[in-house]
Amino acid sequence: MTDKKNSILVIDDELSMRELLDVMLSKEGYEVTCAENGRKAISLLEKKDFDLLLCDIKLGDITGIDVLRASKTKNHNTVVIMISAYASTETAIEAMNSGAYDYVPKPFDNNELKETIANALELKTIEQEKKILDDELKKQLHFGKIIGNSPAMLHVYNLIRQVAKTKTSILITGESGTGKELIARAIHDESDRYDKPFVVINCGGIPETLMESELFGHKKGAFTGATQDKKGLFEIADEGTIFLDEIGDLSIHLQVKLLRVVQERVFKPVGGNEDISVDIRIISATNKDLEKEVIEGRFREDLFYRLNVIEIKLPPLRERKSDLRILAQHFLEKYSSEMGKEVTKLSSYAINLLNNYPFPGNIRELENLMERSVAITDTNIILPDSLAISMHKRRRFVEGVKDRRFDLNDVLKGVSLDTILEDLERAYIIKALEFSGGNKNKAAELLGIRYHAMWHRLNKLGIETKSEK
Repeated sequence: MTDKKNSILVIDDELSMRELLDVMLSKEGYEVTCAENGRKAISLLEKKDFDLLLCDIKLGDITGIDVLRASKTKNHNTVVIMISAYASTETAIEAMNSGAYDYVPKPFDNNELKETIANALELKTIEQEKKILDDELKKQLHFGKIIGNSPAMLHVYNLIRQVAKTKTSILITGESGTGKELIARAIHDESDRYDKPFVVINCGGIPETLMESELFGHKKGAFTGATQDKKGLFEIADEGTIFLDEIGDLSIHLQVKLLRVVQERVFKPVGGNEDISVDIRIISATNKDLEKEVIEGRFREDLFYRLNVIEIKLPPLRERKSDLRILAQHFLEKYSSEMGKEVTKLSSYAINLLNNYPFPGNIRELENLMERSVAITDTNIILPDSLAISMHKRRRFVEGVKDRRFDLNDVLKGVSLDTILEDLERAYIIKALEFSGGNKNKAAELLGIRYHAMWHRLNKLGIETKSEK
């Protein structure tokens, strides 16, 4: 039930559909008004502002798109959701370009429609209070460019606050693409060294033959080509913070030399005889299991304990799905601005598709995905068709379901029948689309279902397809 009695105008030329929606939405606590055609709807709109319109595309007199445009002319803040049994990508794009919040095909699932309406009204409230929410968001995203307010990330923020003012060495762990450098930068910015150097070293990106010179510098004549003295990155970072990214890739030889710096904050440049002392904060990061590396002899145990005084574990994106939508919106706005486009949001079905994808590449993969999606879309909203999750990723999902072993005895441990059936349905639909070359009509025939049922399942499961011309 809703706390606020939001007003909804239902426009549909079918009496049975109006009655169904009237009863269903009234039970949800909404104030419902119905109109049997477009002209009646426009007349009602002239007399009253509605919070939301639920409008069929095909009406008896004028089209639902006409009602949508009239509504937006009268009150731009009115949220409009279009519904139709005659679904196509072209009409969806036209509706979205005209200002619709979303596009729902018939037959629709009642619970999904109610959820879409609730989300739309929530977004309306958010947009009306944008300044307040922006201020709150800045407080929640206090650490540089880090985005997210999931419980896992709030725990990370608390750790940053606790350790930032200390000189303690910190090890940041997490999968590739989770934002380890952003965390290191946030610690530096929150520390007393915020106005001093922040130096990043990618331990896996510099050849071993050059690494020692890069880290510690060299004296003139130390080796062929050393025509003058050169400062190393540790000396450049003096009084600031040095960030050793992918520390697990450092060779054993250099680990020995690094250990002395970590312990004593002194080192000798290559070819030099005198120690150089530095005042530095050391933060390191890795996507490897360093304890396992120590056990297998690839990483020094003494260095591990020196670096791992405090560990900050970054969760993968799949474990902080509540942050996914705000991250996707951030990247959408970023690349929309960079490309000079006005792509403002993602459709609810596109968000569903994102939520059903595991993102093995984490935030870096999500950012890349949103950049490509903004680049290829020709509307102001990201639809599943323009959300460019590639076919080979879908194929991996299908293969994973194919290889899955279903043991009926698992029911004793507790199972999710809905999840099992949804996985199978998604796998069969993706395979049918592959066999049909992406043609939804042919795929529906292969699966023995009607086209409209196919469209409904694609949207429900968040499966994107190529537009059919």
